[in-house]
Amino acid sequence: MIPATPYLERMLSFVREAGTIALDLMAHSDPGLKKDSTVITLADKAISDLARRSLSDVLSDPGHILIDEEDGRALEYLDPKRLERTPFVWALDPIDGTRLYANRMPLYGISLGLIKDLKPWLGVVYFPYLKELFYCDGQEAYFVHNPFGPQEIKTKIVPIDEKPSPRSLFFCNDTFFDKFYWGDKDFHIMINACAVVNLCWPAIARGIGCFLRCHLWDFAGSWPIIRRAGLDFRRISDGKIMDSLQADLFDRSPVAWHLKEYYLISSEANFKEILSKIVRRSP
Repeated sequence: MIPATPYLERMLSFVREAGTIALDLMAHSDPGLKKDSTVITLADKAISDLARRSLSDVLSDPGHILIDEEDGRALEYLDPKRLERTPFVWALDPIDGTRLYANRMPLYGISLGLIKDLKPWLGVVYFPYLKELFYCDGQEAYFVHNPFGPQEIKTKIVPIDEKPSPRSLFFCNDTFFDKFYWGDKDFHIMINACAVVNLCWPAIARGIGCFLRCHLWDFAGSWPIIRRAGLDFRRISDGKIMDSLQADLFDRSPVAWHLKEYYLISSEANFKEILSKIVRRSP
């Protein structure tokens, strides 16, 4: 079995350097729009380039591929046969929460995940401005405050099955109300406009879960982390857990690697209660 440590060390080194880039460019990120009207900044491009340099030797091995939000070739990898014969799939979001970052707001993160044999394995999500790091080493997951320095405080992430109450928060994406509405008398919804915030915060009991339909690179880094917290992606149509990378779960267009269906991320105990608050709007 390939040890996790060399890959994890490389991932941690990468996000540390990427975080410095993000902080340095935040005040002058030169934001623009891509063809799909999503935001891109100098930091997205620089961190994407950094990943390719940092992983160049690994990616020279045909057993590894990198699915990067800023790589126009990402669609090439959305092939069941290719995925099945590729032991290691890296997935990168250089800046998640790009609109927030472009407006100099602190809720953004750098996410890198490594999927092994189609299963979530290693994940690192770094919030440079907040000085917070989440990672999974393949066995355990950790939350680190003030990472990469002498003031670092590391805490193991364990399942916390908080029962929903009026003090609870549930996170969703900013398009939620286009198709759904929320029965918020019992507990409350919050929109952060950043997928990695929505995913990582419930892992340390800052919320009880989240609702999303996003791209692989948005959740690959968080995926193994939240599973160690007792949380899973459950499809709202039938409650089925997404526990492996399957090409048929994703759209090919207009943007590749976008989940076809909506998922609720929560503990098993809370799934049905939270789902009962999500009501689909009439067509």
